[in-house]
Amino acid sequence: MEYEAGEYRKLAVKQFPARSIRDTAEGKYWKQFKAPVFAKQFGPVSHIDFCEEYPYNFAVTASTRVLIYDGLSRQVKRTIARFKDVAYSGSFRQDGKLLAAGGQNGIVQVFDVNSRSVLRQLKGHQRPVHVTRFAPDKIHVMSGGDDVTLRLWDISSGKQVLRLTGHEDYVRAAAVSPSSSDTWASGGYDHTVKLWDVRSKSCTMSFDHGGPVEDLAYFPSGGLLVSAGGTNLCVWDLLSGGKLLRRLTNFQKTISCVRLSPLAGPDSAAAPRMLAGSLDGHVKIFELDDFKVTHASKYPAPVMSLGMSQDCSLLAVGMADGMLSVRKHAKPKVVQGSVGAGGQRRRRAPRLTAANFRFFLRGRTAKAAYGDVVVAARRRAHLQPYDRALRAFRYRDALNAALHSHRPDVVHSMLDELAARGGLHAALAGRDAASLLPLLRHLKRYITDPRHSSSLAGVTARVLDLYAPVIHTNEQVRWSEWLKQCAVVQVAEAVCWCADLLLWVAACAECIWCFLWSATPLAGADWYAGRVVISSLVPA
Repeated sequence: MEYEAGEYRKLAVKQFPARSIRDTAEGKYWKQFKAPVFAKQFGPVSHIDFCEEYPYNFAVTASTRVLIYDGLSRQVKRTIARFKDVAYSGSFRQDGKLLAAGGQNGIVQVFDVNSRSVLRQLKGHQRPVHVTRFAPDKIHVMSGGDDVTLRLWDISSGKQVLRLTGHEDYVRAAAVSPSSSDTWASGGYDHTVKLWDVRSKSCTMSFDHGGPVEDLAYFPSGGLLVSAGGTNLCVWDLLSGGKLLRRLTNFQKTISCVRLSPLAGPDSAAAPRMLAGSLDGHVKIFELDDFKVTHASKYPAPVMSLGMSQDCSLLAVGMADGMLSVRKHAKPKVVQGSVGAGGQRRRRAPRLTAANFRFFLRGRTAKAAYGDVVVAARRRAHLQPYDRALRAFRYRDALNAALHSHRPDVVHSMLDELAARGGLHAALAGRDAASLLPLLRHLKRYITDPRHSSSLAGVTARVLDLYAPVIHTNEQVRWSEWLKQCAVVQVAEAVCWCADLLLWVAACAECIWCFLWSATPLAGADWYAGRVVISSLVPA
């Protein structure tokens, strides 16, 4: 009878659960914000605002000052200290030439960024002004404060254009719609979010956030609005009449700030991301499809403000203890129409042409369509040294090659394969000191690992039985160290027998229970199914 030669199957290396969760592409992207620059301010950092123009300078409001940082060097470029008391909400105009800020005295001031001179002092609020924002037309400023009013100012004339009333408590947040410069949103400590039409000078919508509102942010389309306050982030659908789309409860303490970045995330999934900071010291990033947290960072103090540049190269976080953290990303995004240093537009990524080697690698990952003829290329199987020895039934050499790979999963799989073939004794016996030492080192290192202890306990017992009479005769092998392993094996035996005893006691208890309740007990083999499994782990 003739037999055909079968094809050798490679050793199937077992996959063990990872000891730690591997980083996703999203997590790797946010972890690339490195080289943090920490700067101690004069007080809590209450507001951070990035300029929309290159090089994306940012204004930091802390105590009685507004500091302007350079977007390239991350160092203080200018300091505006024209405040008699605490300053609030230093915000850039879109072109970065002007800056507006409120104050404890109720005055809104407009500064020239280059000369730091006061261009306008807008007086009208009776109490501190906590929020100031420039309108898209660059000549109007919206302000809100503790006098529960919103006021729109014309900075060219320095006069108040309109006054919006409707809030019943302090106003703490304001944002203009990216789709309409006449639509504003405001939030206050009366738990409400209101939408205003400055043309009709009236409130068009009002939502109940469920807690004091700390910050607001529009989505890039202008159809959605997110409000932050308490421990909740509420996403409102403005096109559906203010329907609550999602309520996010991912924080333990008050959410102090929220921002939306249109280009954040890895290149493979670049899309708008929502960033939120809380007094619990966490900054969390949400993707906007399912509003799930994709990354979280822990800071040493409560987070009060945060901001991100337009090209996602800088991430600034302000804390309650006056510490400012500025992190820089190694690969900034390319912003359409952005102008770099020297008036030159930023260079885009090179086009893929035949001059690039990657041009000839196209289509390698493409899948065949229906009806295509696929020609399977026969490649010579590349075998590892332990596979070659195992194919030739050289079990000792196969185990030695697995040990030299320094991979515990390969050694574990090899021991199981040798046990299944009945060649474990041949692989372990007849070793000298030089070939025995790698095996002993492996057993000593991984026998206490829960992923490998079940199989290594029996192997250790066999090694001790084989070499106990002669192991003390060789100076290279330290018998004193392996007394510990004997103790480990004995402990493993004790644990297995204790578990065996517990299973037996549980079986007896269930028999008594079934008898008392006139139930039919299970077969005796079922009681000892677990006993047989555990007893098999005990070395003979």
